[in-house]
Formats: sequence, structure tokens, C-alpha cells
Amino acid sequence: MKFYDDPNTRKLISRVISAAIIIGAVIVGLMVLRGVNYFPRTDDATIFANFIGIAPQVEGPIIRLCVRDNQFVKKGELLYEIDRRPYEYALERAVSEQATLEGQIADEQRKIASLVSAVAVAQANIQSSQAEVNREAAAIDQAKADLANAEEGVQRARAEWTYANSNLNRIQPLLAKQFVTADQVDKARSSEISLAQALKQAEAQVRLSQARLQSALAQYQQSKSTVVQSTAQHEQAQHAVTTLEPLINQRGAKASAVKNARYNLDNCRVYAPFDARVTNLTISEGAYAHTGQQVFILIDARTWWAVANFREGQLSHIAPGMRADVYVMSKPNVRFPGTVESIGFGVTPDADVIGRFTQGLPDVQRTLNWVHLASRFPVRVRVENPPPDLFRVSESAVVVIRGH
Repeated sequence: MKFYDDPNTRKLISRVISAAIIIGAVIVGLMVLRGVNYFPRTDDATIFANFIGIAPQVEGPIIRLCVRDNQFVKKGELLYEIDRRPYEYALERAVSEQATLEGQIADEQRKIASLVSAVAVAQANIQSSQAEVNREAAAIDQAKADLANAEEGVQRARAEWTYANSNLNRIQPLLAKQFVTADQVDKARSSEISLAQALKQAEAQVRLSQARLQSALAQYQQSKSTVVQSTAQHEQAQHAVTTLEPLINQRGAKASAVKNARYNLDNCRVYAPFDARVTNLTISEGAYAHTGQQVFILIDARTWWAVANFREGQLSHIAPGMRADVYVMSKPNVRFPGTVESIGFGVTPDADVIGRFTQGLPDVQRTLNWVHLASRFPVRVRVENPPPDLFRVSESAVVVIRGH
């Protein structure tokens, strides 16, 4: 009898095989469970990249369009050009106005220098006139002294003449009585005549001193008037001196106008700000570009992400910096390495679960869901060295987290 023909043996073998199958299934299930928990995977992922709308900052007809739809462009390449002529004219006008202002400032500076010189001359005239007043005041004092001396000389001469006249009148009658000689009478008469002449000269000197005093007084008054006139001219010259502040204050506005005109002129040519893909191009040369109105889209081709939605129970096994694999549907067999950059912290609440947040009290649904679906949160995975011709915005993808 063969060994495997024994019923007990066959029963034992079948039990061993069954146990091995069960153990293997458990091991496989545990391995799958471990892989799911520690190496989360999701096919709910989308390729994403930053994109910007290209809108002109100046208006005008497009005279050159250097790109076509879906074209790849390098940073610094010319995208399109708007007619520059109006903005060149505006820049020339602004530069001309700025130069005109500078010319006005230079002319005003020369005028102010001349007026300041006139102020200095007027100040010198004041000082000269004041010196003349001081000299005339001294001349008045000298004339007063001369007049006083002349008046004293008149008094002395009058006293001497009075004495001589009295002496002559006294001795003339004595000549007839021969009490005096004729010679004494002649001497007295000569002395009286001489002293009379001296008195007249002294009186003339007084009148001359008085005239000199009056002249000095007149010159003094004239010098004072000259001082007043020079002072008035000085004040007038000072008031005539203008300031450059009104013109200087315009410099900022003129410089800003030049910068603004040059800025508008530079914006007539639009260049690619980064390596990008042109899309949604719907214009052609000759179209009129309006300020702020988008003409096409640039997709930033430098950085691509896979935005993967993971269940909230898997987030504890995902952390920024972990390695990840990204697969796109256009090439499902090609693995693209990536790195977890961030994990989302919020999604829009499900109104069927928690109700709606409105003004007043919350609107809570009166239903009970026996099956509670886990929420999904976006995990952003940055793709390393993505091929520029393969990745597209909103392309479906699969993401597998590989850990650190």
C-alpha cells in the first residue's frame, strides 16, 4: 500500500497545504497592508505648474508677434512688440521738458547772482553814504567851532575898536587946548581906523563861518538823504532776489515723467520672464493690445508638481522631504522621481456631511450615512528634472510615496 493512498495521510497533507495557503495569504495580506500604510499610493493625482497671463502694460497695435501657440520659449526671448512710436515721442517730449526746466534754473541762477551783486553794491552804497554822513557831521562840528572862534574874535575886535574910538573921542578935544600933540591924535585915529577894519574882518569871518556851518548842515542833510535812498535801494534789491525753490521742486516731477515715458517705451517689447510654454494664443499681428487685457498664457516650464490626493488616514505616513515616484498616463511605464514639498491643511467641507455655513444658525443635514468616506487632502510632490515636452497641466498621474 502506498504512503499517499492512506486516507489519514491524504487528510494530513490536505490540512498542511490548506494551512500553508492560509498562512501565505495572511503574509501576503500583511505585506500589502504594510505597503499601503508605509508606502501610500494614489492614482488621484494631477500634474500642475505655475502659469501667468501675459497682458500688455501699454496700449497700441501689435506690430510683431514672435511666438505661436504651444511654442516653448526661453527666458528673455521676445514675445511680441507694440508700436513704439507714440511712446518714443512721449519720451522725447519729457526729456525736452526736463532740459527746458534745467535751462530755466540756470537762467534764474544767473539772474539771482546778478541781483545778489546788486544787493552787495547797495550795501556798499549804504556804508559809503553813512561814512559821508559821519564826515559831514564832523564838518558841522568844525564849522560850529570856527563860528564860535569867529564870534569871539568879533567880540575882541569890537572891544578893541570901542576902546580906540573912545580914546580918539577923548583926546581930540584936548588937541585944541594943546594937552596932546597932533601926532598922538593921528596915532589914535589910525588905531581906531585899523581896529574898525579888524572888526569888519572879524564880522565877515563870522558871516563866513555861519555860511560854512549852513553849508555843512545842508551837506549833512543831503548825506542823510543819500543814506535813506541807499537803504531803500538795498531793500528793493533784496526783495528783487528770487528763490529757486519753485523751479527746483519741479525737478522731481520732470524726472518722474522721463522715467515713466522710458518705462512705457520699454514695455512696448515684451520678453519671456522664464522658460515657458505658450498656450491659449488667440491674437495675431495687427491686433490692438489694451492695457491689462490678457493676450495669452505662459506655463512656467521650470517647475512641475504632481498634486496627489491621499486619504486622511494615510497622511501620518507622509512628511515633507520624502521621496516619491510619479507616473503620468501618457507614459505609464516611465518613473519620474520627486520629493514631497507640502501637505494640504484644508479642503472645502462636504455640505452633505456637515451641512452649510450660512448667516444665522448652521444648516445641518438630517441624514445618517452608514458608510463614512475618508476625506482626501492634497499632497504636493515636486518632480525632479521633468521633460519639457511630456508634462502638461492637469494631466492625470499616479504617485507612490517611497519614504525617506
